[in-house]
Formats: sequence, C-alpha cells, structure tokens
Amino acid sequence: MMNRAHACLFAILLLCSASVGASPALPQDVITDLNAVEERLEAQQYDAVIERALAQAQFFAGGNTTDRFASALYRQLAASALSSVERYAAAADQLAAARPSINDADTVKRWLLQEAKLRRAAGQRQSAVDLLSRWVNAHESESKLDTEAERWRLVRWLAQDKQWQAAAERLEGINESVKSDEQRELALAVYVNAGQPERALDGLLTTLGETPAPSQWRRASRLAQRAGKLKVAAALWDTAWQLGIFTTADDFWQLIALHRLAGTPARAAEYLEAALASGRVIYSEMALRLVAQSWLQARDIDQALASQHALAQLTRAADEWRLLGQHAFAWGRNEIAVTSFERAVALGDDKAQQWLASLRLPSSG
Repeated sequence: MMNRAHACLFAILLLCSASVGASPALPQDVITDLNAVEERLEAQQYDAVIERALAQAQFFAGGNTTDRFASALYRQLAASALSSVERYAAAADQLAAARPSINDADTVKRWLLQEAKLRRAAGQRQSAVDLLSRWVNAHESESKLDTEAERWRLVRWLAQDKQWQAAAERLEGINESVKSDEQRELALAVYVNAGQPERALDGLLTTLGETPAPSQWRRASRLAQRAGKLKVAAALWDTAWQLGIFTTADDFWQLIALHRLAGTPARAAEYLEAALASGRVIYSEMALRLVAQSWLQARDIDQALASQHALAQLTRAADEWRLLGQHAFAWGRNEIAVTSFERAVALGDDKAQQWLASLRLPSSG
C-alpha cells in the first residue's frame, strides 16, 4: 500500500523534483487528496483546483513541518492552475509562499525560477529580474552549459529594461558560449549601450569572417572608431573593399577618409590615384587636391610635390603654384620652388613675388 502511495506522491512532485527522502512523510489521506487535485489539474478543471488547493494550503499552513510541507504542495498545484488561467501574479505569490516550507534545495531553486518567469509574465519586471538573478547566483558553481539558457534570459531581461551595465556584467560569465545569431546580436547591443565598444568589437570580429553582409562590416568599423581603434577601423573597411563586400562610391570615399584619419594617408593616396587612372573617380580639382593633401600628410616629398604640381597645372591658380613653391622650399627643393614662384608671379601673385625675392637674396657670410 505504501509503495502505491509513494508512487502517487512522485506524480504530484514531478514538477518540483523533490525526492521522497528529503521530504516529510505525509499521511495517506493527504496523499490521496493531493493526487485527486492533481488529476483535476490534468483534466484542466482549473477553477476546482484553485479552490480546493488554496483551501487546503490555508488549512495546513499553521501546522507542524509535515503540515507546512503539505501546504506547500497544495500551493504549487494552485500556482499551476492559476498560471493556466493567466493569473500570473497570483501564481507567483503561491510559489513564493510555498518555498519556505520546502527543505529540498533543488526544489526551492526550481520554484524560484518558475516564480521569476511568472513575475515577468505578470509585468512585475524588476521582481522577475531580482529573482532570476538569485537563481543564477545560486548556480554559480555549476556548469555554465547547464544554466546557459537562464543566464541568457537574465541578460535579455536586463537589456529589455535598459539596465545595460548590469547586463554587461552578466555577460562576463557566458560570452564564451555565444552560439546563435540572436545571442550575438544581444551581446553586441549590450556592450554598445553599456559604453564598451571594444568588447562589442571583439565579439563581432570573432564571426565577421563568416558573413559577407556589408552591414556587419560597417558595424565593426564603426565600433572600432568608437573604441578609438582607427587603424582597425580602416583595416576592416579596406579588407571589405578588397573582398568586394563594399562597392559603392560612398564606400570608396569612406575608405579614403578612414585611411587619412587612421594615419595611413599614403594608402588613401594610392587608392585615389588608382581610381583616377581607372576612371572610377573623375579627374578633378577636388580629387587632385585630396591626393596632394594625402601625400603631404604622409610626408612623401616626391609624391606630394608631383601631385601638387598636377593640381597647379589643372587649376592654373596662382595660389596653387605658390603652395607648391612653399612646399618645395621647405623640403630644400629650391629649383622647383623658384620655378613655382615664378609661375605664381606671372599669374599676378604678389605673395609669391616676396618668396621669390627671398630665394634670390645672396646668402650671408
């Protein structure tokens, strides 16, 4: 007879996984009643379950340890019925009231998790976060893989509530286990909004090579800029350009801008000259000036003077010839300087006349 009774009790406790050895022995009439209430629950007689379970829970609530254990089991059945009729807050309250009467640690943690989910469903968002945080903390010593889903749930809840710093802290223990695209996007959003672009970039770089999506490469480059890693930003953009992931005119000009910002202006100048030679970029004053400025920034004397000379020839502007002369003079290329100042003077530039005069003054000594 007792074996059958224990079997019934196991059926009642399936959801909470409490072992018989860790629980007080219940009287046979209580076991029979609990089993009857559970059968009504399975039959979806929710109103009847709620009424009977709550009445019995209240009846046993003030008794001894065995009575309080019975009360907790009735509350758990009531919580299941209440949840089934979407009375989530009331269901959570029943589990909260039941937990102190349960001695089995696994059952307590399981009910804590169930309560957290019910609080969230009831719109009690912070209470849900607090409960789930307690659950995660209680499982710190356990395998990350065993609790991964709930750790991600906590990060997602915190992110939904815009608690970005707290979400970032919770990511610390699970970032290595990122698997799905959804989880990667969540981690990225958390780190960006928490003001940790370097962490966001690190996470994105680990999977960037797996996707040809231009949006992902642009995002990575922007994150690198936000993290102050301009060389990384330029390198990412350059790689995407060479791979054919970036193809538009806007992409090209961003490539030029990034190389100049990142301290690799020679690379920008090389791209510009190749684009001019191929016809991708129109041979214009704007383009030539950008080439000249890039070579000048790179301090490549010969290339800078050559590109400035081409710009002066195109524009036929006195100030462009004077600028060429000034650069040549600064770098000790006096012959080029004299010729350039003479061209500027011929075009009516009085300032170039002064530079030319200073060049022709005999040296003292």
